[in-house]
Amino acid sequence: MARFRGRGFHVVADLAVNFALPLLIYNRVAPVYGDVTALLASAAPPILWSLGEFAIRRTVDAISMLVLAGIALSLLAMMGGGGPRFLQLRENLVSALIGLLFLGSVAVGRPLIYYLARATMVRQADDSLERFEALRHNAGFRRVMTIMTLVWGCGLLLSASVACVLTFVLSIQAYLIVHHFLGYGTMGALGAWTFWYRRRVERSARLRDEGVVSAAMRDAATGL
Repeated sequence: MARFRGRGFHVVADLAVNFALPLLIYNRVAPVYGDVTALLASAAPPILWSLGEFAIRRTVDAISMLVLAGIALSLLAMMGGGGPRFLQLRENLVSALIGLLFLGSVAVGRPLIYYLARATMVRQADDSLERFEALRHNAGFRRVMTIMTLVWGCGLLLSASVACVLTFVLSIQAYLIVHHFLGYGTMGALGAWTFWYRRRVERSARLRDEGVVSAAMRDAATGL
């Protein structure tokens, strides 16, 4: 019960910092200093929240690596001139560039999902890393890692494309509301697909009596 309450508090705090607070800051700052300054100010709480979580966790896993990449790209997106629409478009390039990174890793034969999952398992004290790396040259396992990487890359690119369209369709205030739901929905859908696909591969591996493949898939999903 205590763990559930702690998780619930974290979710509420996450929504407050990444959704409610940016919207509040924008509404307060925009009438006085303009849309561009208001958008820059509203981006500060999510970035500080991500940096704080990374500092507390002190771990390097799939999520933290993506968060750090997103922070770096977000800071770059804030640089330069242009109006509020262009600023919003540059922010959406964060997801697009990460999606392209996923797809690019497949193009060079080094699916990023494998390396993100491995980065998490490096710090584990059991034999999961050894079992995971043993399948590195297994054709079936590499195919699974490739499919997972492709789906995540395409999902992030699709989300970024929809967000770019919304910047020209919605008002800035409406966009600040909708694009958070789009982001959370995308990550939720990709997470749900990953869980389903992992279970599907596990069942297939058990039918072939390849228990090590099933175990490695659980390790990969845990690493994500």
